[in-house]
Amino acid sequence: MPLDERAFFTDRPEMRPGRFTCPRCHRAGDYSIKWVRRVKKDRPPQGADEHDRARFAKLRDYLLRLDEEVVCKACGKKFEIPSQHSLLFVDQLAGLPNDEELEAEIRAASGETEPDAPAKPTLPPRFTRKSSGWK
Repeated sequence: MPLDERAFFTDRPEMRPGRFTCPRCHRAGDYSIKWVRRVKKDRPPQGADEHDRARFAKLRDYLLRLDEEVVCKACGKKFEIPSQHSLLFVDQLAGLPNDEELEAEIRAASGETEPDAPAKPTLPPRFTRKSSGWK
């Protein structure tokens, strides 16, 4: 009888950030999502036959998402997390750029300079006058 997959891995719980858009109010938000990191053990478990050893050689570390739903921070409704991101191989995560690096690279490729910070609106004169005489 072949060994269960859990005999080949060590599980560690992990929290990772995720950015999702609520389908009801259409507001994007950052959420903390529960994952379990399955790390391949350094050697096959005892009692493994040739079939199990061959299977062990092909295994890779991966992340498995535990949370299925999150609660929208804006409207308070539960919505389902898109399922295409429920399993990620750890070797695919290494080397991925973060959002800021990706935006900077896109700006550089398109020839744009750093985005200017939006100018603060000027205050009306009634707020900028020096107070005089009232106590």
